[in-house]
Amino acid sequence: TTSFVGVNRELSATERESRAGQAEIFKEQGNAYYSKKDYPAAFNYYTKAIDASPKTASYYGNRAATLMMLCRFREALEDSQQAVRLDDGFMKGHLREGKCHLSLGNAMAAARCFQKVLELEPSNKEAQLEKKNATTLLEYERMADFSFDKRDFRKVVYCMDRAIALAPTCQRFKILKAECLALLGRYPEAQSVASDILRMDATNADALYVRGLCLYYEDCIDKAVQFFVQALRMAPDHEKARLACRNAKALKAKKEEGNQVFKNCSYDAAYQLYTEALAIDPNNIKTNAKLYCNRATAGAKLKKFDQAIEDCTKAIKLDDTYIKAYLRRAQCYMDTELYEEAVRDYEKVYQTEKTSEHKQLLKTAQMELKKSKRKDYYKVLGVGKNATEDEIKKAYRKRALMHHPDRHSSATAEVQKEEEKKFKEVGEAFTILSDPKKKMRYDSGHDLEDDGCFDGGGDFTTHCFFFIHFFPF
Repeated sequence: TTSFVGVNRELSATERESRAGQAEIFKEQGNAYYSKKDYPAAFNYYTKAIDASPKTASYYGNRAATLMMLCRFREALEDSQQAVRLDDGFMKGHLREGKCHLSLGNAMAAARCFQKVLELEPSNKEAQLEKKNATTLLEYERMADFSFDKRDFRKVVYCMDRAIALAPTCQRFKILKAECLALLGRYPEAQSVASDILRMDATNADALYVRGLCLYYEDCIDKAVQFFVQALRMAPDHEKARLACRNAKALKAKKEEGNQVFKNCSYDAAYQLYTEALAIDPNNIKTNAKLYCNRATAGAKLKKFDQAIEDCTKAIKLDDTYIKAYLRRAQCYMDTELYEEAVRDYEKVYQTEKTSEHKQLLKTAQMELKKSKRKDYYKVLGVGKNATEDEIKKAYRKRALMHHPDRHSSATAEVQKEEEKKFKEVGEAFTILSDPKKKMRYDSGHDLEDDGCFDGGGDFTTHCFFFIHFFPF
C-alpha cells in the first residue's frame, strides 16, 4: 500500500528540483553530441531530458532539431508541435515546425508557422526567407496542377523538380513527378523514383501504382496488373490504380481477341478489334504502336494499303525504334509500287539490324526501284505483269493498230511524229514480252545489269514490216 501511494503521489519540490537538474544535465550532454554531429546520441540524451522533465518546451525543440538533422521530419514535426503547445511564445519551436511542414510539402501550414515567428520577432530574417520559400512552393504546386490538367507532363516534372528542392522529403511531389515521367515514356527514371520510395515504405500505394504504370506502358501488362492489385490492397480507394488496372485488363483481352481472329483469317473482325483496343488508353504508347502495326497487317490483308501505310506511320511516330512497323510499311509501299519509299524504310531497317534477310529485302526494293524508272513495256501494251502470251499478242495488235502510221497519214507532222514514236514503243514492248528469254530477263531486272545495253530491238521500218507480216490488215 505504501508503495502504491508512493508511486502516485505528487513529486516534492526537492524531487522536482532534482529531476530538473538531471534533465538539464541530459540536455547539456545532448548539446555536446549535437555539436559533434553525433545526432543519434544527441537524440538519446534529449529523450532522457524529456523523460525527466516532460513539460519543458525547449527539450522537445532540441530533439526536433536533432530529428531534422536525421531527416525524420514527421517525428520532428510532432516534437515541434508539442514544444509550441507547451510554450506558444517559443519562437524556435514555431520556426522548426514551419521548416518541417515545408520539407514535407505542407506549404500553407509552413507559411502560418513562419508568420507566427514574424509576429513574435518581426525582423527574423530566416522566417522571412522561409515564408517566401513557402509562397514559392505553393506557386509551383498550382502550376503543376494546371499543367497536369493540360497534359503538359514535361512542365509538371519541371515544377516538381523545383518543389522537391524546397520540400525534399515530400513523397507526394516525388510520386507526381514519377507519374509524369512514366506518362512521358521516361520509364527508368520513373521506376527509380518509385523504387526509392518503396525502399522506405513497401506499402506505399502511390509508389506501387507508379511501378505498375511503368510496366503497363512498357507492354508488360501481366506484371503491371500485379502491382495495381497490390496498390489497391494497400489503398482500396486508389482511383488511378483502379482505372489503370481496368484498362490493362481490357487492353490485353481486346488485343488477344484481335490476334486470335486474325489467325483464323477473319481480317475484317481483327481490324475492328484492333480499332477498339486503340480507343482504350491513348497514353499507352508501346502497346498502341503494336496495335497500329497489327491493324496495318490486317488492313494489308484486306488490300487497304493506304490505311495500312498510315497505321504504320502512326506506329513509328509512337515508337521510332519499332522495326516491325518499318518492315510492314515497306512491304505496303512495295505492294503499291512506291519503291523509293520502300527503299528508304528498308535502308532504315538494315542500318538498325544488319541481317542477311534485311539486306535481301533492301536489295529487292532497290532493284524494283531501278526497274520502275525504265520503260514499262507492260504499260506500253496495256496489260498486267501476269498477262499470258495470247493476251500480249492481242494487246500488241490493238495498240499497233491504234498507233500505225497509215492511220495518221493525214495528221499534222507533229502528231505523225508522236504516233510513230508510240508505234515503235509498242513494237519494242512486243519484241521483249513475246520472247520468253528476253521477257524473263526483263522481269527479273537482269537487263539492268547490262549497263543499258538491253535493246528492245529494231528501228521504225523493221517494226512496220514485222506488224504487217504477222498481223496483216
